[in-house]
Amino acid sequence: MRIPRIFCSIDLADQQSLTLDASASHHLAKVLRFKAGYHIIVFNGRGQQVDATIVAISKQAVTVQTDIVSQQDNQSPLKTVLAIALSKGDRFDWVLQKATELGVHEIYPLFSERSEVKLSGERLEKKQQAWQKIIISACEQCQRNTLPILHPAQALENWVQQADYEVKLVLHHRSDQGLAAEQPTEVALLIGPEGGLSEAEIQLAEQHGFAALTLGPRVLRTETAPLTALSILQYRWGDF
Repeated sequence: MRIPRIFCSIDLADQQSLTLDASASHHLAKVLRFKAGYHIIVFNGRGQQVDATIVAISKQAVTVQTDIVSQQDNQSPLKTVLAIALSKGDRFDWVLQKATELGVHEIYPLFSERSEVKLSGERLEKKQQAWQKIIISACEQCQRNTLPILHPAQALENWVQQADYEVKLVLHHRSDQGLAAEQPTEVALLIGPEGGLSEAEIQLAEQHGFAALTLGPRVLRTETAPLTALSILQYRWGDF
């Protein structure tokens, strides 16, 4: 049986008695039905990982005893930043999950001119929390020990004007430009919602140093384009 990986945000220590939070405890005790003596892996999202053994299960929490902590960082040498407009349904959730698996370092949810998703206040805060859980779950599954940084949702214009990266790309099918030949250490991708970026948004991005990029003759959906682009970047300049 595959040993489950559990996220715990604290600094990990050797030979430590550790009480897991409610979500992790519920998953182990109620969903997986683990018992005392079972083994798990705990990671803290900052590169640390440790083997642990369940020593106690109560109605409220699961307690584990850690072994020797190791620093296992399997981050890609290419820093990728994904700035993507919010989309309807579960498309954005799916992008978060898969982008995490593909090694993205930072994610910026954006409100764009054609975004149909309207969030603010408490609803937006709850969404941010749900998105963070998706990222954690993806890291647990893909054996990644460092969580991507999920930034607060913001207006596309604000992000474009402040974006400062070595290579900045805006994806849209109205371009015929491919990737440059230079080997960068970081790349930022700007991607629109279901209806794509408006002409004004594309012009704004280009005015702030973004190079246009197309991924071929076919128009890719908002959930397909970022994953295709991240895969290509990791193959060409990362660790694929």
